[in-house]
Amino acid sequence: MSEQLRRRRLGANGPEVSEIGIGTNNFGSRLDQTGASEVVAAALDLGVNLFDTADIYGGGDSERFLGVALKGRREQAIVATKFGMRKPGLEPSDRRGSAAYIRAAVDGSLSRLQVDVIDLYQMHEPDPNTPMEETLGALAELVQAGKVRWIGISNFGAWQAVDAHWIGRSQHQLEIVAAQDEYSLLNRRIEVELLPAIEHLGMGLLPYYPLASGLLTGKYRRGEAAPAGTRLAGASHADRLRDQAQFDILEALEKFASARGISLLGLAIGSLLGRPVVSSVIAGAMTPDQVRANVAAASWQATAADWQELDQITTTDH
Repeated sequence: MSEQLRRRRLGANGPEVSEIGIGTNNFGSRLDQTGASEVVAAALDLGVNLFDTADIYGGGDSERFLGVALKGRREQAIVATKFGMRKPGLEPSDRRGSAAYIRAAVDGSLSRLQVDVIDLYQMHEPDPNTPMEETLGALAELVQAGKVRWIGISNFGAWQAVDAHWIGRSQHQLEIVAAQDEYSLLNRRIEVELLPAIEHLGMGLLPYYPLASGLLTGKYRRGEAAPAGTRLAGASHADRLRDQAQFDILEALEKFASARGISLLGLAIGSLLGRPVVSSVIAGAMTPDQVRANVAAASWQATAADWQELDQITTTDH
């Protein structure tokens, strides 16, 4: 199975990453250390090498659990973490992109992960209170100090990505190799500006929420309550499950997938892998079986002709 999971370059000059990555935002919240270690071991055995976490996931436990899970197999993994998302107790005016904040944040992540270097260090969201020159200068220092290998951004608008990329290269000889953003067949907003921008800059895209919070797994059905224990279970998501237009799209996508002999999950992941700018699809997993399903889903990848048909299905204003 591991031989079937291909790898792609992360942007023009980043590391080679597996086409499926593991998102660990469930580690420390919905998944304990034992469960996290089982997921990581299964992923490594299947050829997955990209593990994405953040200092805020699980209150820091996601990084801790990942560090423990990688003991003895660190050399098989590309460890990606993030900094700069607002934490409980911080004010909106706090400078989460400042040099002082970044220096403290990276040391905290290195300690929790129990690693000497972070492979991909990503700014989790833009900080409007700190000049990008200061942020990128601090990140360049981390690379020079050997604490970080590559730099990425997350949740940036197209103009912010272009601005950061230009400042990094022109002022600090620093290249931003990756952008991480939400992207799925049910959320294609980044195709308008961000996708062409980062492709032009030679950055690789790491889509998160590729399954649209589980809607693209097939587990949610029109007119039925969400299965217990799923992400959309509970009253707060009731409106989302009453969206009839959404289920029209989902049912059309299921027909599209069935005609090609693949699952809805396979379509959700394989469609994104049909985009050349996508380097790895970040998908969460609660069990080794879910890891295996995500890896298997990468075996089919959409062609340009497939995308023409998918445009017709998922574009609601035609």
